[in-house]
Amino acid sequence: MAIPRIQSYALPQCCPENKTNWQVDPDKAVLLVHDMQSYFVNFYDVEGELVKKLVKHIDALILAARAANIPVIYTAQPADQKPEDRALLTDFWGSGLTNRDTSILSTIAPKDGDKVYTKWRYSAFKRSSLLDDMKAQGRDQLLICGIYAHIGILSTALDAFMYDIKAFVVADAIADFSLEEHLQAIGYISSRCGQVALLEDVTASLSVDHEDRNNHRDLVSIPSLQCAVAEILNIEIDEVDPEENLLYLGLDSIRVMTLLEKWRAQGINITLEQLAEGASIRDWHEIMQTRSQLEAVIA
Repeated sequence: MAIPRIQSYALPQCCPENKTNWQVDPDKAVLLVHDMQSYFVNFYDVEGELVKKLVKHIDALILAARAANIPVIYTAQPADQKPEDRALLTDFWGSGLTNRDTSILSTIAPKDGDKVYTKWRYSAFKRSSLLDDMKAQGRDQLLICGIYAHIGILSTALDAFMYDIKAFVVADAIADFSLEEHLQAIGYISSRCGQVALLEDVTASLSVDHEDRNNHRDLVSIPSLQCAVAEILNIEIDEVDPEENLLYLGLDSIRVMTLLEKWRAQGINITLEQLAEGASIRDWHEIMQTRSQLEAVIA
């Protein structure tokens, strides 16, 4: 009735074919570290290669997410649950956790500001505020790592699909009862409700995207826009008030088109019609930010 002892196996080194071609957008993503509590991890050989690699890969994913300003969240089951809270879980898995083994592994534990959601059922969305929190933050992508693939991770990915949240499951940053069940889980996810990727590809994508984003943000910062306008008008930068109507400074449509060509060459995808919605540097800055017209962030 309890979770069985789990034999070590080699984590997958390739992924099943995905039906989707989604791209992770750090502005839209959240990283979920799923159920990495000592109670669940202790059913493995904690000194074995599987657990060592799993923790190492999750740690690398967390670091990449933090570097890309992606929120990191966790799930954790509570100890000594009341019968009415545990309900049918008892029939399948016994009484569950005690106060001795609820802690998340210290090497990948939450930091100040990370949210830990109480886990009541297989899916992280069940009886939690996860969906509402993601909506409030304008985020609709969920990166998932942790254990166990064919139970909580699969259920969470499937629920994410039902809620129009794009689930990205990192195949070699999750583990399961066996390699067979691991492969079955990622095969189902890739073909029915989410996208599966390897850690190397995810972290590389986040690294490149984060670098590109920082470069683009520098280019469309208010000081950079002031400098560009001052240069094309052949005036001093302190003459360009971010709040002033640019027409009053002498910026005509020909010069605006010259600026657009320069920005497009730098990877900034913005149109004349969109810029025309604003009249000042401040307006342009807000348009470029809120419309997400940077090529680096278009999925």
